[in-house]
Amino acid sequence: MLKVSNVSKKIDGRFVLEDVNMTLQPGTIAGIVGRNGVGKSTLLRTLAGILDPDHGHVSFQERDIHINPEVKQKLTYVPDSTEILKSYNVKEIVMLYDAIYKDFDVMYFYSLMDRFKLPKNKKLRTYSKGMKALFLILLSFSTKAEFIILDEPTNGLDPIVKRSILQFIIEEVSERQLCVLISTHHLEEVEKIADVLIMMKEGKIESTTSIEDAKTSYRKVQVVYKQALPEKIAILNSVSILSQTGRVYTLMIKGNIEATLAAMHEEKPLLLEELPLTLEDIFISSLGGESHVS
Repeated sequence: MLKVSNVSKKIDGRFVLEDVNMTLQPGTIAGIVGRNGVGKSTLLRTLAGILDPDHGHVSFQERDIHINPEVKQKLTYVPDSTEILKSYNVKEIVMLYDAIYKDFDVMYFYSLMDRFKLPKNKKLRTYSKGMKALFLILLSFSTKAEFIILDEPTNGLDPIVKRSILQFIIEEVSERQLCVLISTHHLEEVEKIADVLIMMKEGKIESTTSIEDAKTSYRKVQVVYKQALPEKIAILNSVSILSQTGRVYTLMIKGNIEATLAAMHEEKPLLLEELPLTLEDIFISSLGGESHVS
């Protein structure tokens, strides 16, 4: 189990992380999402033991990873950049990982290279962006770590390989009861494979919930009234406007769903229908607006 307790981190005199708390269980895939600059990468590096928190603790299996560095044998971090390894060939990188991780499975790694058809006799810099991303993912799972942190893991992967690697992650988590934390802007991937959704905002954890609970807490509707959206509806705290085209409003309802729908019906809409809900809708409603870059 990974436990983050009241973690804060300042960079250049500004809080990048502030009182972050979360717990992740074995056998879990957690997706962490948030707008650019909210502290996701800083949090990942702190969880991996690369950065020390200014306050608080990160523990794995009840041992503080910053006080007990040997615990890092049980976790691995895959950054969104491969620059540090680009001058090395596959064999040299495997030798490095084998020296660092006592449980690194060389045979298993090369079997994964065969499975995903990656060339074995080249330097990493000759790989495409997608091949580099895939290579690092395969390395991380071959360490036999119990907690794996992936920062934008599928960037550059073509749709076919992406689908295969996501399925591979699900298989590994299920078979070995790993915990995988994925930071990504590809919300459809989180929706497909994650059990837990963590939303970050301004250096803090906005919410931690299961994907199913997140979806049942929201409702997306399209509504049309004779005139503009009634003020009685517009002022409700449970309602946010996702978009408007003329008199057609697309609304997100968060909490008090039945009461809010009843209030909408009381205003006699010309049309009121429920629309399919995605994580992108929840992201926009909770962490920003249409004008925000995600």
